[in-house]
Amino acid sequence: MADARAVLTVLGVDRIGIVARVTSVLAELHVNIEDIRMALLGDVFTMIAMVNVGGSTAPFGEVQRALSAVGTELGVQVLLQREETFRVMHRV
Repeated sequence: MADARAVLTVLGVDRIGIVARVTSVLAELHVNIEDIRMALLGDVFTMIAMVNVGGSTAPFGEVQRALSAVGTELGVQVLLQREETFRVMHRV
């Protein structure tokens, strides 16, 4: 699977280490970050990234579970959706 893009969102109360932990999991699983945006809205941290899971060493579901586990560890919501699913769900 050479090109398998997905949308990653992270949302929660800001704290040190969110970006480091989430991106380290992506790197460990060979998921490439193609574009990333982050913002603080008061004390709420938001991150959205377009990633490519095509070169991952793990199946998509396993990548989702690993990211979800990191979110639980950090007390933030982490959601990974295939790009096609994201686009269908957010069609106006």
